[in-house]
Amino acid sequence: MSTRASYRSLVEALSGQVEEVFPWDLMDEREQGMAHLLLDVRCPHEYDRARIQGSINVPRGILEIAADYGYEETEPELVTARERRVILICRSGNRSILAAHTLSQMGYVNVASLRTGLRGWNDYELPLFDKDNRQLPLEIADDLFEPRLTAAQLGPV
Repeated sequence: MSTRASYRSLVEALSGQVEEVFPWDLMDEREQGMAHLLLDVRCPHEYDRARIQGSINVPRGILEIAADYGYEETEPELVTARERRVILICRSGNRSILAAHTLSQMGYVNVASLRTGLRGWNDYELPLFDKDNRQLPLEIADDLFEPRLTAAQLGPV
């Protein structure tokens, strides 16, 4: 009888295998002039509400085909970034661990996940922008990261 893996167990299994950077580390790297590809793997509606300026959106569900030529979803900047520093971004730093692992398997040599994700970025009071490139006031950004789980999403007690 096999044990069912959970989302959490998948992330935990990879957390030691994937480089993670904290928001302040990423800011230090950016201030030192590192040429990052900031790759936000959240869903488009999440990305439209709040993002790090200069990031591009490739949802995790299409990551593999976006990272390769020959598909409608191909993202040329991502395809050509196999030697660049690629920072994967999501809400909390979990989806980005999975995405960083995937890119590593696809031959990307310098990938890292943003530890704590945009929640931590926001907690550190670093700027977030909306789809019109307007900086979000901190209180609006704070509200975006409040959990809103229904009883059904929490599962059995």
